[in-house]
Amino acid sequence: MAKRVVIVGAGAAGASAAARARRLDPEAEVTLIDKGPFISHAPCGIPYFIGGVVKEAQELAIYSPEEFARERRINVKVNAEAFDIDVKNQVLLVREGGVVVKYPWDVLVIATGAKPITLPVEGSELGGILTLRLPHEAPRLREEVERASTVAVVGGGYIGLEVAEALRSLGKRVLLFEMMPHVLPTTFDEDMAKLIHDELTRNGVELHLGEKVIGFRGVNGHVNKVITERGEYIVDKVIMGVGVRPDTELAERAGVKLGETRAVWVNEYMETSVPNIYAAGDVAETWSLITGRRIYVALAPPANKMGQVAGANAVKGRFLKFPGVLGTAVTKVFNLYVARTGLTERQARDWGFKPVSATIKARTTAHYYPGGVQVNVKMIADEPSGRVLGVQVVGADKITAGYIDTAAALIGKGATIDDFFFSDLSYAPPTAPVWHPLITAARVLSKGRY
Repeated sequence: MAKRVVIVGAGAAGASAAARARRLDPEAEVTLIDKGPFISHAPCGIPYFIGGVVKEAQELAIYSPEEFARERRINVKVNAEAFDIDVKNQVLLVREGGVVVKYPWDVLVIATGAKPITLPVEGSELGGILTLRLPHEAPRLREEVERASTVAVVGGGYIGLEVAEALRSLGKRVLLFEMMPHVLPTTFDEDMAKLIHDELTRNGVELHLGEKVIGFRGVNGHVNKVITERGEYIVDKVIMGVGVRPDTELAERAGVKLGETRAVWVNEYMETSVPNIYAAGDVAETWSLITGRRIYVALAPPANKMGQVAGANAVKGRFLKFPGVLGTAVTKVFNLYVARTGLTERQARDWGFKPVSATIKARTTAHYYPGGVQVNVKMIADEPSGRVLGVQVVGADKITAGYIDTAAALIGKGATIDDFFFSDLSYAPPTAPVWHPLITAARVLSKGRY
């Protein structure tokens, strides 16, 4: 009898799991279920839809449900909400078109993703307080902000910064609130974040750093004020960008164990604590390639890979292992590209390392070649071992992403300052200075050794 594989959630992890299961077992009965109308969708693109860079919300999906079903021979169910799991009988209960449909499974993959965090403060239920989650909701979001003149963005993480840029491109007045002293507080150190602050203010974003939002007020059920510890601000709309939390509700109904991060606990095979149930993507916790400790990272690249592992093991047993993550990420903030991988200096200290760091400025081309721009590189290492723990890069060129990818590849293999310095990176006047910025950072960090 063909193995029945049922996957809940058709985002990055779920779609990857379905495709991998089908490829490795052509005879398996693979069913992919999502409560929205899109599959293989890209929530990361929503700010660019709001700002008009992406014209149609449908462009944020890689495949239509019909294409995925036809090309991959997968049973795709959209607008179908899985609401309970009968573990004993291995049946998933799904609401479809007003009726309950039962899907028996031999293997279940939970890929329900994450939910936006909302602040538990007075007035949080008011209309006009918006969150970003799924692409099919994006047209309504754009409609809402197009009618506004002043928009508050609460949260200075990746989502908050991308939304702030999108809103400014629409000509909106933007107030950005971040309760910590600097933007990207969990992924960048303050000295590098200062470069981002300057870019935000240059482009008209009003920064309110170290200012905690404690409530909202409204008129006729619609928000019109943001209340902070320092004062009150009149606004037309609010967009929440304070992060996400794993959507574990369905998993908890199956009795699966949650990890210390409150995401679903999984092992290296993406197996949960319940036999024949896997979890992958933003619903699941993972672990650091540097410390080995459990962490929660809601990013698309690891979600895709976790889905690949879950899908493979769902049909082949313990076929693939997931190694962990560094939290490598890059985003665009107006004219800057900001990227990071590994640990910040503060995180390294908190995890018991003895961090040392070096920050350098360099050009992206030879000094005499036209078109080069400045790039800022911060490298953090453990002083006793020389192991590089993290890199942060800020610069006005897409090559920033290339630098961080190179750093991530090296750090993921346990590279030391020596390894970075002697890495055989390319050189040509139009593409890089003879001393590559990563090598220069390692040389400075070596404190005169090179």
